[in-house]
Amino acid sequence: MKLSELITKYVSFNQAIGMSYRSEAEVLRSFCNAMGDIEIEEVNPSLVTKFLSGSGPITAFWHRKYGTLNGLYRFALCRGYTDSSPLPKTLPKRPEKLIPYIYSIDELQRLLAATESIESRTSPLMAATFRTILLTLYGTGLRISEALSLKIADVNFSDSLLIVRNSKFYKTRLVPLGPRLTEQLRLYSKKRQQLPGPLGEDAAFFSTRTGNPLSYSHMTKTFCLLRNLSRIRRRDGARFAPRIHDIRHTFAVHRLEAWYREGADVQLMLPRLSTYLGHLDVINTQHYLTMTPNLLQEANQRFERYALSEVNHV
Repeated sequence: MKLSELITKYVSFNQAIGMSYRSEAEVLRSFCNAMGDIEIEEVNPSLVTKFLSGSGPITAFWHRKYGTLNGLYRFALCRGYTDSSPLPKTLPKRPEKLIPYIYSIDELQRLLAATESIESRTSPLMAATFRTILLTLYGTGLRISEALSLKIADVNFSDSLLIVRNSKFYKTRLVPLGPRLTEQLRLYSKKRQQLPGPLGEDAAFFSTRTGNPLSYSHMTKTFCLLRNLSRIRRRDGARFAPRIHDIRHTFAVHRLEAWYREGADVQLMLPRLSTYLGHLDVINTQHYLTMTPNLLQEANQRFERYALSEVNHV
């Protein structure tokens, strides 16, 4: 069996059981390109190791690629497509775990202000587009891929809703919007309509000046520029620079802080937050709840109020 045929079978199998398997499929396509469209038994272990290692230092992506290839070869071995695996037997030590960066309100305001610096005559919508995307990410906790995938038809102004289609777990969900964010999206939509480009319901809501969808690489590259203009950098010793995806983490943590301040039942609200974020369960949501000084303070104050009331009743 050809390697490309095996990969097609494996990707189809995972998608058939409900997994999106998009990023893993990209890894497998890159693997096939690196090996060549050869018979499974002809895959050279040294080339596999070279593919895993890449050209730089070992990162978490090494282990992601290994996990994807390991799944592929377990699939092949179980079905008798091959008798052995070319994967290395010894795995390198996992690199330092990525620590999410939680933006302060001041830093978020500086990011929004920095979008004015990217205003351009040739791209008159750029500043408004990036400002509105940042507001949407913080106001809804969407994944950046979900925001960039929004179509014009997915933004319902009358009901203040976003329709997020086929997200990470092949789920479509409705995301309620606050009145201020709804108005910001409405203003952006009016600006977008003034420029040439597709305006049909299937056209990208966040688009370039020509109406084409914004690419993930363009978004992350511009965000790095905005972050540098805002002079936002880590001071906690972690080696990862603040990312655009960390705005999703920030949304979750700030929401939790607000619930503590409001005296809400946090244990009752967590499953709702999980559903809002598009997670399968609360365990996935816990990954986003980084303990910050503000969150710790709110939790401590909640406990102190509880403990004081208990003591008074003794």
